[in-house]
Amino acid sequence: MTRILFLLIALSIFSSRINAQDTYKVTADQLRVRASSDPKSKVIANISQNENLTVLDASNDKFYKIKLKNGEGWVSKDFVQKISAPTPQPNTTQTNPATQSSATAAPATDVIYRVTTDNLRVRQKADPKSKVIGYLPENENVAVIDSADASYFRIKVTNGEGWVSKEFLVRVSPVKAVQKPAVSVEVPAIDKDYSNIIFFAVVALVMGTILYFIFKYSNQNKILIGISAIIVLVVIYFCFITFIQPKTVNGTFVSDSETQYKTFDFNTNDSVIVKDTYTDSTFTAKYVIEGDMIKLYDQQNMILLLIRDENTLVGEGFTRGIFTKK
Repeated sequence: MTRILFLLIALSIFSSRINAQDTYKVTADQLRVRASSDPKSKVIANISQNENLTVLDASNDKFYKIKLKNGEGWVSKDFVQKISAPTPQPNTTQTNPATQSSATAAPATDVIYRVTTDNLRVRQKADPKSKVIGYLPENENVAVIDSADASYFRIKVTNGEGWVSKEFLVRVSPVKAVQKPAVSVEVPAIDKDYSNIIFFAVVALVMGTILYFIFKYSNQNKILIGISAIIVLVVIYFCFITFIQPKTVNGTFVSDSETQYKTFDFNTNDSVIVKDTYTDSTFTAKYVIEGDMIKLYDQQNMILLLIRDENTLVGEGFTRGIFTKK
């Protein structure tokens, strides 16, 4: 009788201990696991978002003691959420394994982050000494596809992937990863700007008026009239090529710096062949010219190039650098 009573007491203690080990879910993107319940203690592990963990001790005001694969650790209570135990169903029917696996599989998601610094370096690997393959401007949104590294995010870039420092990204929102169909890119229409035409007309009118008065009051001085006419025509010509004549680019422009897009081959009036050194491939993009700015459109983003002169282009972002005509 005494043995039976002792066995019942031991079973009740063991069952209460099992119940105390509740399961929680991580709500932070990367949850630090520390060696003790001191916020300044050593970080011994990191747990990703939505992973489950077992709480061994919840008596501390700010930290939970949790079970790890190779021991125990402490995590902040602010970034975990208790998972309610499912209510057992007495009459459950056997589920097809294929249906069950498809029902429990979570859809793959990307998490969108915003860049908080200008010209954020994108590296080829999660290493501060790795090759820089591009730059991101401030307030640019990027999709993070891997956040397991302690210091770097793996992100999606044009036609590939790269790594950026976690210090300069802030989370925006999660979005579902959708496979985009291959569609032709439509270049947006450019609104007509008539201010340059009006300015040119005013300049031409002023120059014509000046030339008229020179003819009228020069006492038929042919030398003065000839010089004045040449000056007026030169001024009108330069105003025309500066404000009226549309800018064009042709030929191949190459950069000597380490940038993702190495060459731009302008063979037609509306498309350009781009060399991507990161993926060791080429692709064709549509482009338009607005003033001194070339805007290239592909299926993922827009690439900007500034026309410095007919032999030099200046790039920004992933095209950062000077491109000279070959």
